[in-house]
Amino acid sequence: MKILMIYPETPSTFWSFRNALKFISKKSSEPPLGLMTIAAMLPKTWKIKLIDMNVSSLNDKDILWADYVFLSGMDVHRQSFLQVIKRCNELQVKIVAGGPMVTISHSEFLGVDHFVLNEAEVTLPQFLADLEKGTLKKIYKSDSFPDISNTPIPRWDLVETKRYANMCVQYSRGCPYDCEFCLITNLNGHRPRAKSAAQFLAELESLFQFGWRGGVFIVDDNFIGNKKKLKSEFLPALIHWSEEKQYPFSFVTEVSINLADDDELVAMMVKAGFDHAFVGVETPNDASLEECGKKQNRNRNLVESIKKLHQKGLRVSGGFIVGFDNDPANIFDQQIDFIQKSGIVTAMVGLLNAPTGTRLSQRLKAENRLLDSWSGNNMDGAVNFIPKMSYQNLMLGYKKLLSTIYSQGQYYLRVKTFLHEYQPRITGKSRITFNELWAFVRSIWVLGILEKGKRYYWKLLFFSIFKYPKKFGITVMLAIYGFHFRQIIKTI
Repeated sequence: MKILMIYPETPSTFWSFRNALKFISKKSSEPPLGLMTIAAMLPKTWKIKLIDMNVSSLNDKDILWADYVFLSGMDVHRQSFLQVIKRCNELQVKIVAGGPMVTISHSEFLGVDHFVLNEAEVTLPQFLADLEKGTLKKIYKSDSFPDISNTPIPRWDLVETKRYANMCVQYSRGCPYDCEFCLITNLNGHRPRAKSAAQFLAELESLFQFGWRGGVFIVDDNFIGNKKKLKSEFLPALIHWSEEKQYPFSFVTEVSINLADDDELVAMMVKAGFDHAFVGVETPNDASLEECGKKQNRNRNLVESIKKLHQKGLRVSGGFIVGFDNDPANIFDQQIDFIQKSGIVTAMVGLLNAPTGTRLSQRLKAENRLLDSWSGNNMDGAVNFIPKMSYQNLMLGYKKLLSTIYSQGQYYLRVKTFLHEYQPRITGKSRITFNELWAFVRSIWVLGILEKGKRYYWKLLFFSIFKYPKKFGITVMLAIYGFHFRQIIKTI
């Protein structure tokens, strides 16, 4: 059996970092972990190829080679996903589709021969058994949340690792919280399910032996969903492994803000090699936090929580949302003030949308306010429901917010605020790679010579050199990120 796995093209978005990746000569941020894991679950005798359309072109001969095309993606991939379906249909090659987007809305994708929905640990074996018997069904789905302790090591050999900025692995699935706008608990449940420490370290060891050195994104829904297991089993083992290997990886993951309440957990994460975490801050407006069920963000000083994480060695990227029913008219100024004070340099501010399957979409449908499906990109200027604030005022305020926080003056000021607070923990040998050196050289040309407002770039560099020389590397990186963000907001 010959299987062609295809990961659709990601459009240029905030999180694609497309404009920043060019500085380090990379094509994409991370490889498609889901497909690499699925590949490891297929029979060993099968021939498998994987084409990530973000790093390689998809040719007709690749499709014609296959007995089946396995296709997966998220909402943001919808257009590319549909184009791949069309090409496969024209070439009469059968398609097996899975992943979060089709799990929620498989009926929208005509032309797919078989759907393997929900978590593959349950539904893929059913598909494979029926394939062997010649009794394939159209849809394979499950309501259960499987044990992931037997999930295999991803097939690193199917991708060219050098074309990616980071590798990715997964420790757990599920989140104990239930934010109204979030789809995670629908897909992966409330109870976090984790791999054993030995199982996870086997994945890291295989990645290490494969030759990877650098960033590793742990793509959990909420890494700290089970703090007790993290502190008693997982992190002690990861600390030992990282120390033994002399810290070959720097880890980034997604957490809830209550991480800031646990000094021991933060210290263990940093000691294990974590230096970056994404936090869903959403809004400084308490009524809006109550509205969306973000209880973990309430009854706290959010700015101080962020600063505390920075001071302990974790750089925070933040997600923010405007468009809640309870947002006041001055929410845009509130968000600007919060983001600037917090020192969150990478602040993704999106418009509230209601993905299919969320509690929010159900509520808005009951209120006759739901309009259509979500694009998957909450920075494209569209909302799929009727907001309480007029759409015109929402967009005017939103554009003002973005143009302010990503103006060069405010952005570089925020970098300085971050540098003042951030206390990185040096956990291994300092390595300056060729790509990092080349990124610095390119930044001088693009940001320091070609771009308007170049004086802000030079002021930041000299500020770092003379005041925070040990943070010069991250200063250059954040300057490059700013260039990417400025290109993105031009499209909104």
